[in-house]
Amino acid sequence: MKPSKIRTVIYAAPDLASVRDWYRRAFEQEPYFDEPFYVGFDINGFELGLDPNAPLHDGSTVAYWQVEDIASDFAGLLAMGATSFEDPHEVGGGISTGTVKDPFGNKIGLIQMP
Repeated sequence: MKPSKIRTVIYAAPDLASVRDWYRRAFEQEPYFDEPFYVGFDINGFELGLDPNAPLHDGSTVAYWQVEDIASDFAGLLAMGATSFEDPHEVGGGISTGTVKDPFGNKIGLIQMP
């Protein structure tokens, strides 16, 4: 297998309307696909999918969304009801990461590159 890039991340959305509306605000855009069985956002060519039938797990998989100002974006998600899972910190080479849980239990990783 020779993957070229990450294409899609699917988050559990037990209350699809609430989850969709939260991500509309968090990512400041409308979904391109909005149906009762799936909501899809195109985030710079990357698919964020919301699935009302996906089981919510507290596993180790985290999709990291690149941001310009991790401190500000992290604080903004907390202000919207997310909870801190791992506070922003440098991981080496000037790269910083942090992770929140959205109000529905999904992990959202943030990464700031130098």
